Amino acid sequence: MSADVVIAGAGPGGLTAAHALVRAGWRPRVFDRGVHVGGLARTEVYKGYRFDIGGHRFLTKVPEIEALWKEILGDDLIRVRRLSRIQYDGRYFDYPLSLPNVLRHIGPVEGLRFLASYVRARLRPAAGEETFEDWVTNRFGARMYERFFKTYTEKVWGIPCAQIRADWAAQRIRGLSLPSVVQNLLFHRRSIKSLTTEFLYPRQGPGQMWERLAALIESNGGDVRLNAEVVRVHLDGPRVMAVTVRAGTESWREPTPAFISSMPLAALVGRLDPAPPPDVLRAARGLRHRDFLIAVLIVRGVNPFPDNWIYVHSPDVRVGRIQNFRNWSADMVPVPDRTSLGLEYFCTVGDDIWSRSDEGMLALATQEMEQLGLARAADVEDGCVIRQPDAYPVYDEAYRGHIDVIRQYLATLEGLQTIGRGGMHRYNNQDHAMLTGWLAARNLLGDRHDLWDVNTDRSYYEEQQLPCVMNAASARSGRSGGHR
Repeated sequence: MSADVVIAGAGPGGLTAAHALVRAGWRPRVFDRGVHVGGLARTEVYKGYRFDIGGHRFLTKVPEIEALWKEILGDDLIRVRRLSRIQYDGRYFDYPLSLPNVLRHIGPVEGLRFLASYVRARLRPAAGEETFEDWVTNRFGARMYERFFKTYTEKVWGIPCAQIRADWAAQRIRGLSLPSVVQNLLFHRRSIKSLTTEFLYPRQGPGQMWERLAALIESNGGDVRLNAEVVRVHLDGPRVMAVTVRAGTESWREPTPAFISSMPLAALVGRLDPAPPPDVLRAARGLRHRDFLIAVLIVRGVNPFPDNWIYVHSPDVRVGRIQNFRNWSADMVPVPDRTSLGLEYFCTVGDDIWSRSDEGMLALATQEMEQLGLARAADVEDGCVIRQPDAYPVYDEAYRGHIDVIRQYLATLEGLQTIGRGGMHRYNNQDHAMLTGWLAARNLLGDRHDLWDVNTDRSYYEEQQLPCVMNAASARSGRSGGHR
């Protein structure tokens, strides 16, 4: 029996789509190559210690999404007090910013220098704003950009800021500028969503949400299968007719009139049968991703520092961000006198970070944690390493043209929709990915939504880049996850 719809990917987008469809009486089949549901928002477990692949706050401006979180999780959706800081030049800055803290670290003279640089940028802005460098300099000044944005951003992305497109900044930190940050500092306005002082979070990590949603989908007639990957998408003329699924040594053809994909966009293009035109294949090969690795350290002691997470801007270490999972939820840590810390490294498959042995990565993470003064190396008693390919879609100089070519071709196909961060090569937040899945399901039920409009006016400012922005804004240093 053919499925009403096949969905590639059991992450937030795919599971939200499947949940909406089973509620409407459909029988979706979800396939995911991983061993956990949740995709990038899954929860991994090591010896009872639970941890995110990057921290995943449950924070949204979309009422439908927040209602679904509360419906599924109930009392297990807890409210967490947010505490985070930015490490820069050997100092730790409060984030969100505190004016006394900022002035104590940078002093009034340096603050005036930043202000003068900002005034120059407003009087003589960079023309065109084609790059991230142009965009930030126009809003914060060259001194802030050079001192606080550049190092961290290039650590995250692995390419010069002059090669990152301005539309990435416009999407991720839209509306943020020095005046808006100063208003938040002076008048305690929290209109910037990333500056919220608390957030929602599942008691046992984000995977708790997706594990429950997957069980609910299956109890209502849907099917969620892990360790199973869609490897071909078969077309009859312009219309989807079937997919081929591979699970271990077994493979089979799954007839379906509709296919929703959250796999990386380039992978989808390469699996279409018959193959797309050569220009579409070239565009897909041109899309790039930044990969991600987390080294989780089990540390003796209840709590070496009070933050949920810390952004590390120092160029002296490779780590980009550090999570303290006990401070997200005490239920993430099974032992009362232990803490688990997640040191996050942004990398590329095959580079020196990605290719290190687990033992080598744990040694590096331990050494850098002690170098930053956060915990003693002697207190680390265990750890594990998780590698995540295709974590962040790269907004390089060529990506926009590649996306346009692929979108134009996919628009000619019937029965195919792409959703989520991977499926749209867009740095979507968790709630944006869910919204694309929900709207894709609504399209199958008769609506007409343009999924590519999702992350344009319903967005909020993610932490992946904000730290450098806010640092700079405070004049001291300045994201996703994101992405994540």
